[in-house]
Amino acid sequence: MNEIAFDKILVALRAAGEETRLRILALFRTGELTVTELVTILRQSQPRVSRHLRLLCEAGLLERYREGTWIFYRLSEKGREGQLARSIMDYIPQSDQMLQHDKDHLEEVKKERNQKAAAYFSENAGNWDKIRSLYVSEAEVEKNLLELTADMKIDDFLDVGTGTGRILEVFSDRINRGVGIDLSSEMLSIARVNLEKANVNNCQVRRGDMYDLALEDESMDLVLFHQVLHFASDPASALKEAHRMLRPSGRAIVVDFAPHDLEYLREDHAHRRLGFREDEMDAWFKSVGLMCKNVKHLKGTELDVTIWLAHKK
Repeated sequence: MNEIAFDKILVALRAAGEETRLRILALFRTGELTVTELVTILRQSQPRVSRHLRLLCEAGLLERYREGTWIFYRLSEKGREGQLARSIMDYIPQSDQMLQHDKDHLEEVKKERNQKAAAYFSENAGNWDKIRSLYVSEAEVEKNLLELTADMKIDDFLDVGTGTGRILEVFSDRINRGVGIDLSSEMLSIARVNLEKANVNNCQVRRGDMYDLALEDESMDLVLFHQVLHFASDPASALKEAHRMLRPSGRAIVVDFAPHDLEYLREDHAHRRLGFREDEMDAWFKSVGLMCKNVKHLKGTELDVTIWLAHKK
């Protein structure tokens, strides 16, 4: 078993051993936050909060990642430093009066975030509902996905094009860790709200490109594309990136439309492809080193849905 170096333990404990930084760590018990949100919660200046965050990141207790112009922070998941961060969290007295005030301010931030996400969803939900009325219900798709993966051991799960985060929520009880990737910051805001409401703490979402996922090689057991590839200009490249992510025993699932002729979906909803043929998808799988093992068709009112399951060769 790898041990954390003595000097790294000292750096981590010194970083945590300061009042504001311990308050910051306590706030990450339930998710990720931005600098702006932390400034609002702690009622301190941005330069001061940023300095504390930098020290916590340098100590390996927090990690940061950029999403457009925003930077998100979360408890580290890397190595022994990440384990040490969680061990420190276990000793933080959550009943402390100051920490309770911080928690109240955090709830105010979350409430504002929820209100913004709800407004965006309200403005855009009409288009999504119109499309969904054309094909198989999401409940049926989700049921089939869970049945298809019933025999899988899924430690790490990647949902490409996560949208509202619904698939992460569906799989949250089956996995140890889930990551959702999407290009839309607005959709990611909705996903974060939905995951918080559902008390899903083992999943996170981040901004990313399906062609360049910026995640480690062979770090996932299952990669899923749910109604995503019909937007892709190069589906094969997206599948190639999924292959890179999969462990040797990993699997990829694609859920998408069977071929159709609803041309207005190109103009009104930015669909690049009007569904996919079985032989076409099979050829793409083979070209990137995946082997299609199972294909299932679900009948809809105007659009049929196909589910492909592929294994890494």
